[in-house]
Amino acid sequence: MEQQAIWAIGIFLIIYALIISEKIHRTIVAMIGGGLMVTLGIVNQETAIHHIDFNTLGLLVGMMIIVNITADTGLFKYISVVAAKQAKGNPVRILISLSLITAVGSAFLDNVTTVLLMVPITFSITRQLQVSPIPFLITQIIASNVGGTATLIGDPPNIMIGSAVKELTFMSFIVNLAPIAILIMAVYVPLFLLLFRKQIQTTAELKNSVMKMDEKEVITDHKLLRKCLTVLGLTILGFFLHQLLHLESATVALAGAFLLLLLTGEHTMEEAFAKVEWMTIFFFIGLFVLVSGLIETGVIAQLAEQAMELTEGNIVITSMLILWLSAIASAFLDNIPFVATMIPMIQEMGQMGISNLEPLWWSLALGACLGGNGSLIGASANLIVAGMSGKEGHPITFVQYLKYGFPLMLLSVVMASVYVYLRYLI
Repeated sequence: MEQQAIWAIGIFLIIYALIISEKIHRTIVAMIGGGLMVTLGIVNQETAIHHIDFNTLGLLVGMMIIVNITADTGLFKYISVVAAKQAKGNPVRILISLSLITAVGSAFLDNVTTVLLMVPITFSITRQLQVSPIPFLITQIIASNVGGTATLIGDPPNIMIGSAVKELTFMSFIVNLAPIAILIMAVYVPLFLLLFRKQIQTTAELKNSVMKMDEKEVITDHKLLRKCLTVLGLTILGFFLHQLLHLESATVALAGAFLLLLLTGEHTMEEAFAKVEWMTIFFFIGLFVLVSGLIETGVIAQLAEQAMELTEGNIVITSMLILWLSAIASAFLDNIPFVATMIPMIQEMGQMGISNLEPLWWSLALGACLGGNGSLIGASANLIVAGMSGKEGHPITFVQYLKYGFPLMLLSVVMASVYVYLRYLI
């Protein structure tokens, strides 16, 4: 193995270990790793920039702007209050309602943004009911990762896969992944009831206090709401039609974002840009450059070759290997850097004799997204919820989450394995 390849592997492993340890913020670590790849001459600056996926970054920034402006209208609080009142203040029904809202929101907004919006609402409702928020938060973490599986924009791994493989459109993700995501949620709902109903009992008086909440009061700006709903609707329509329009998903998201900024005026622009999760954006940039070192030195090609030797090119074995490897790895590692490493590996497999890569892409998407439910560090949304919960005085421990998340994750991956086999491999 060449000296540069050894350097690339060494840097990658050290950076990955630091990301897992969380001793230093992952954005700083990823950017330092990418910088080392360039500084040591493993990749030059032009090649590094070429490997940065600006479609992924544009899609994330565009949706963050749209969602952050929409959040200021009170729309998401309105939906949650209505759901709580429809549930007659019953905490068990509210738990199910909020988990389903989280799943749907994660499909069309993205799971990180959705939990950022849902967690404060959850605390507001659980305080009134005087019940522990932890069962609500655990179900929302799980629902966010399942819901995010269903669409191109729902979870960062899907955004990365869709950007890398131009044939996989917004509609492709819905047609191929939404059915199994819906089925998994349908199985999870009764399990949520079984696991948590005894932990969230309350009194009739407290239920009545929820019924007295006025959902109309939470809408702060009706005029802005109409503009946001119009632009959000046009943007989602654009995602459905982006292949027919010959537009990338990032173009659709950014066009929607700047149309909304045009309609709302300059006074919202500074605040909207301030709320963009720039740390996440730069984390992606660092990762793309970090992985480029492995690609350019041929390390990824060698890994793909070894995987092909292990499975002997059998599409069924290869798909199941990718699905389960992605799920178990994503349960204990952040799924974003894992997927960033797997994408070029699967592309290499396509040059080694596997003509139909589609089952492999769907296996990677399902494994990475569903595997995120396996532990508290499995996905960004999990860590965000845990952090917000801890600040409110309700810490969610690693083991406490693990006893619910890991078995449910295994169940979903078994269901996904059966789905992939029956739909693509028979």
